Amino acid sequence: MNLFWFLPTHGDGRYLGTARGARPVNYAYLRQVAEAVDALGFGGVLIPTGVTCEDPWIVAASLIQVTENLRFLVAVRPGLTTPTVAARMAASLDRLSGGRLLVNVVAGGDPVELAGDGIFLSHDERYDLTAEFLAVWRRLMAGEAVSYSGRHIRVENAKLAFPPVQAPHPPLYFGGSSPAAHRLAAEYIDHYLSWGEPPAAVAKKLEDVRIRAGGRQIRFGLRIHVIVRETDREAWDAAEALIRHVDEEAIARAQSAYARSDSEGQRRMASLHGGPRHDLEVSPNLWAGVGLVRGGAGTALVGAPETVAAHLREYADLGIETFVLSGYPHLEEAYRVAELLFPQLQVTKPQAKASAQPVFHLSPVGDTGRVDPRTCRG
Repeated sequence: MNLFWFLPTHGDGRYLGTARGARPVNYAYLRQVAEAVDALGFGGVLIPTGVTCEDPWIVAASLIQVTENLRFLVAVRPGLTTPTVAARMAASLDRLSGGRLLVNVVAGGDPVELAGDGIFLSHDERYDLTAEFLAVWRRLMAGEAVSYSGRHIRVENAKLAFPPVQAPHPPLYFGGSSPAAHRLAAEYIDHYLSWGEPPAAVAKKLEDVRIRAGGRQIRFGLRIHVIVRETDREAWDAAEALIRHVDEEAIARAQSAYARSDSEGQRRMASLHGGPRHDLEVSPNLWAGVGLVRGGAGTALVGAPETVAAHLREYADLGIETFVLSGYPHLEEAYRVAELLFPQLQVTKPQAKASAQPVFHLSPVGDTGRVDPRTCRG
């Protein structure tokens, strides 16, 4: 399994749907999360996109020098930029990071947000635009001189002066649940991502993409939250605590905002719980409480380490290779997942670099094993 984490560029906290205990977005905190995730052994980090988030390209670029192995899954938004400019940005970030860029293709879904950015295309028209965008972008990244004339995009003799490190281009990730999205994924995308629906529903989506792809190789990933504790009971208590301060008015406001989206994936997320906060376990250990007040990925696997690991393996048996995980708050939960879940999934932590300083190991009571306790005062 390839396990990724999530960078909360829209803010973080211990509770959903409330300002109580909220952590503001600032560079110090984002750096802290990124450095922790890198050291813990996560393979990459998803950086979200949208009007309520810090710009993902700027954030990724700012974190290159403070991380070593971490790969950055960064959103490109066809229609907000041209494929030529996007190709230059991607090639630069890929080179400067030493080949650590992954590209998340986002066609959009909220008509109000899209209108604010000057995009007034219908749902399927956005996917037509994205297909044209990728047709040009991929050829540029492969080193071709491109002339292209489509309904939405036209370029003449476009070229990329400096190639990316990864050939022919950084891997393309994409999520979408509509027929138009599946057609796009089948033709252009390297890694298709699903949100955390019940396994049977995910299996149907993956099979549809496989059929549409014909013989073209495509890999699969899952975007989902995790709430893992030492016991199942502790995990379910943590899930309930996460929405402890959410009131019905907050749920109604959030669901009203999500209802205006023409995203099929968002519709499917909302249909799992329907809005009420009771009966949120929509599949064994799959909890839809996150989606009450959070757009996008709205489900979490809840349970003890062996429980969560078993369900992740169930998705892996469907063909899922990459799991983009998250939890609230993201700093502490990254450590918790690494401590409790990684051993169940046989994830190995990167080896620390050799140091001239002695390495001390903590004993069960917290004292360092090579320090004489008689020398400690206070």
